[in-house]
Amino acid sequence: MLHGLTVGRGLLSHGRCFLQCRHLGSNPAARSAAPDSVISAFRSICGEECISLSEAVRNQHGKDESIHRCQPPDVVVFPRCVEEVSALAKVCHNHNLPIIPFGTGTGLEGGVGAVKGGVCFSLRNMDQVLDLHQEDFDVTVEPGVTRKALNSYLRDTGLWFPVDPGADASLCGMAATSASGTNAVRYGTMRENVLNLEVVLADGTVIHTAGKGRRPRKTSAGYNLTNLFVGSEGTLGIITKTTLRLYGVPEAMVSAVCSFPSVQAAVDSTVQILQAGVPIARIEFLDDLMIEACNRFSSLSYPVSPTLFLEFHGSEQSLKEQVHTTEDITQSNGGADFQWATDTEDRNRLWKARHDAWYAALALRPGCKAYATDVCVPLSRLPQIIVETKEDLIQNRITGPIAGHVGDGNFHCLIVVDPSDQEEQHRVHLFTERLARRALAMDGTCTGEHGVGLGKRTLLCEEMGPMAIQVMQGLKDTLDPKNLMNPGKILLPIEL
Repeated sequence: MLHGLTVGRGLLSHGRCFLQCRHLGSNPAARSAAPDSVISAFRSICGEECISLSEAVRNQHGKDESIHRCQPPDVVVFPRCVEEVSALAKVCHNHNLPIIPFGTGTGLEGGVGAVKGGVCFSLRNMDQVLDLHQEDFDVTVEPGVTRKALNSYLRDTGLWFPVDPGADASLCGMAATSASGTNAVRYGTMRENVLNLEVVLADGTVIHTAGKGRRPRKTSAGYNLTNLFVGSEGTLGIITKTTLRLYGVPEAMVSAVCSFPSVQAAVDSTVQILQAGVPIARIEFLDDLMIEACNRFSSLSYPVSPTLFLEFHGSEQSLKEQVHTTEDITQSNGGADFQWATDTEDRNRLWKARHDAWYAALALRPGCKAYATDVCVPLSRLPQIIVETKEDLIQNRITGPIAGHVGDGNFHCLIVVDPSDQEEQHRVHLFTERLARRALAMDGTCTGEHGVGLGKRTLLCEEMGPMAIQVMQGLKDTLDPKNLMNPGKILLPIEL
């Protein structure tokens, strides 16, 4: 039997997804000899070339950039339009098959693993920029469009989309995980920049969260369905279009790097810059170990000490004021070696080094794996949590350079761990639990931008409390009563 692709004893009743025969999910031979009525239905919808049972393709679509084990789907489909997505979802719904949306696979919490088998909907063929309204500062894109592709499309319009998580993620995937990144301190996260979504629900129904074709800058009409799906990580539906806010390209941009004598001094400067009302676009913190890693990996020569990467957007005159205020604040906290980057090439080189921090951390211990933590706290608690986290890393002999979008209280430890060392992995696990609970104790969150996925479901329960989780489960049950949409993510399984 092709695991899960025919109705039978391999499926549990009431749509709770199949668990029996899971071992067949990695056996191509079992697949080729099995009845394939569902595969035939898929092929009739989107053609032979848009269906794959290849083990290599399935493995590719069962993992992201996280440390969670690859769990491949049973089949991968590549729809080309929302009508095909809807038709394929109806087949899955009729046969109780889990559906796992897949964008570019750049997630960090195991959000695309097929923990109960099923069908991966790879959306890369839906890659059109559909509607650009320059005068209204908005655009609608399909899920195969990445942020770099959109900004390339916009390059002659004087507009850009500033939400930048580092990876060249798909924009609908960024909406699904409520991504943010280096520019969030000024331009906000995906939650503030999504105006409307087209979503295919588990039964194939197509909805528009703000009304079909609607794109107002604000609304008071009804429930906020758009932000219900932003951050839902594929557990409520498949996002097939997103309408986004755009911004005018700033007249001028200036970037800078400044080193500090301590973590406390650097983070204090961050808080004071924001308290002074400087409309800074990016303010990133790297600790001494992260700077050392970036120096090695990107052939730089910055002082090996806690460092801020900053960027200012605006008019020439406004930039002078911003820079002057920022310099005064950093100098009062012992900041030194202020290095400026004004032309595009130098700025791009600086921020590429910051975006390559993941690979720079990995290079500290060749042959090891990286695990990125992600917490966020109120700004006033930021100095304390980073100092305590740094001490925790040192005391527990963990290689974990720190990099963060400290302008909005969000930071990461890029932990490098030997996958063959069980004792080290245990120490890392305990550290990440302490870090998340440290953030919760400071009125923060266990994830500022990576999402919950597989790794933080228990922490979400602690953060939100039982009543809020009950409401979430009720929404899930209403929109997806068979639990087919990306099962096993965000919410812990219900005890039967």
